[in-house]
Amino acid sequence: MTDSVPGAAFWDRIGWTPSTEQQQQLLALQGELRDWNQRVNLTRLLEGDDYWINQVFDSLWPLQSELKQPEQQRTAIDVGTGGGFPGLAVAIALPKTHVTLLDSVGRKTAAVEAMAESIGLKDRIRVITDRIETAGHKPDLRASFDLAMARAVAAAPVVAEYLVPLLKSNGEALLYRGQWEQADTTQLQRALKPLKAQLSSKDMCQLPGDRGIRNLLRLRLVNRCPDAYPRAVGIPTRQPLGQ
Repeated sequence: MTDSVPGAAFWDRIGWTPSTEQQQQLLALQGELRDWNQRVNLTRLLEGDDYWINQVFDSLWPLQSELKQPEQQRTAIDVGTGGGFPGLAVAIALPKTHVTLLDSVGRKTAAVEAMAESIGLKDRIRVITDRIETAGHKPDLRASFDLAMARAVAAAPVVAEYLVPLLKSNGEALLYRGQWEQADTTQLQRALKPLKAQLSSKDMCQLPGDRGIRNLLRLRLVNRCPDAYPRAVGIPTRQPLGQ
């Protein structure tokens, strides 16, 4: 599958079929990743199933409800985007969604911005180089997003502190996780109390090709997130909420 788009059975798993244009964008993104990865260490997941399952499918399966309404106008942010996932895949799959990609590493954000422009996403992508602890207090980002997501960034209570302040009153934070136990839920729920948020749903998926279990946690506000969050740079990881 290195240089071809997977067949219908692959997409049936998430109840979505990419258009011809979207297929070409996903292939072009793979080519851009190959090119940029020679200059900037973005990801080792570039070829075949590594790309289509661990990057594309893993980015999109949590958005099955949104994929059923692709024409809905949305704002989304991908925190700690790294090589551009899940944000770029989401922008391709949801053509009316404006996506902000945030990372603290300038080499990565420069690569992601160039890739987004090359594959035709420039008008719907905004790339920011900043720490989320700082960015989360800026007026143009705070309380501004319908969807705030993070994949493989930090422990769930830490990610919750990063994402919840970014949500509109009716927005949702999407935490992409691997293995997940009841003890993790208990810890996360404790962390959500000071953020004035709650766990609204949890979904699990077995990735195709026996590539592992994934869990998605959706968080919603129950009240306005206090201005104190996110705390200063480094504190959320050193002193996670809910401990």
